Amino acid sequence: MSLQVSSRLNDEMIGKWDAFVQAHPKGSVLQSWNMYSIFKDTKCFEPLVVFCTEENDLVGLVSGVIIKEGKGIKGMFSSRLVVYGGPLITPLHPEKSKICDLLLGQLVSVTSNKAIFSQFRAAFDMREFSECFLKYDFKWYPRLNLLIDTSNPEGVFRNLSGSRKRQIKKSIQNGAEIIEAQSAGQVHEFYLILRDLYRLKVKKPLPDFSFFNAFFYNAVKQNLGKILLVQYEGKIIGGILCPFMSGKSMFEWYVCGLDRDYNEKGIYPSVLATWAAIDYATRNNISLFDFMGLGKPDVDYGVRDFKLRFGGSVVNHGRMIRINMPLTYWISELGFNLLSAIRKI
Repeated sequence: MSLQVSSRLNDEMIGKWDAFVQAHPKGSVLQSWNMYSIFKDTKCFEPLVVFCTEENDLVGLVSGVIIKEGKGIKGMFSSRLVVYGGPLITPLHPEKSKICDLLLGQLVSVTSNKAIFSQFRAAFDMREFSECFLKYDFKWYPRLNLLIDTSNPEGVFRNLSGSRKRQIKKSIQNGAEIIEAQSAGQVHEFYLILRDLYRLKVKKPLPDFSFFNAFFYNAVKQNLGKILLVQYEGKIIGGILCPFMSGKSMFEWYVCGLDRDYNEKGIYPSVLATWAAIDYATRNNISLFDFMGLGKPDVDYGVRDFKLRFGGSVVNHGRMIRINMPLTYWISELGFNLLSAIRKI
């Protein structure tokens, strides 16, 4: 039987896509047709997918998105390909390595002149494909992550640190409540808090509001995600955006809270939002909660301390990165580091 690879999307393949991801033990909502659709509706995002078929059966898939921070020169110097998860290949297929080779070869072919670098943010151990990644000049870099087994609700709460348990209880006792986003207006309130957090503290790019709007009208409406909000006296003071796939995993993608404004009132918006998502997973047949990153092992990272107090297991699946345009990448890195230094003055 011959293996065929393509990056052309058609109705027949769309029909097979989500069934393949749902059935795959490592498949997640981040690799779904739904997420591709959300990326397609997001400003400065260009989704792509590479399929491998055998006798018209889908046996391999890589889904990613090219992200830019604007158009023109700014877009060129910020362009990167991000693949959330990793290559999905039929687990017991006798030619797994060849399928991986075909997928990566096609991916490099269609993106090497569009993105200055390509990055796989591994959601699982990809060591069995190391030689294939190496062939296409990808290098592995360590990155930590935190995973919580949400199949046992009692165990999840028991594994919270004492301070987290107190903060959750106090927040609720002092009048904070968790609600599900019901309108684009509420989503925008959440986005404004998140935007200020990224501009003033995180200092990393944040997608345009079109991403959050598309997530609300696509993932949330189709029960493939939730935007859970923290409300106090009728005002949105925090929230969390979490894509998920029933029976599989949920991801903490974006979370924020007006902590400085409300901690003195005994309310901890970021803590309550994070717990709300974990608790939702335990009650809705979602067996794994993925925090989507704890940073580099040898670099201090304040967010890591915040996340670790929710319990769970630390893993280091790392990232696979390929520099597609070395000179452009070097100039981009120089400019980014210079801008970061200026912001600290």
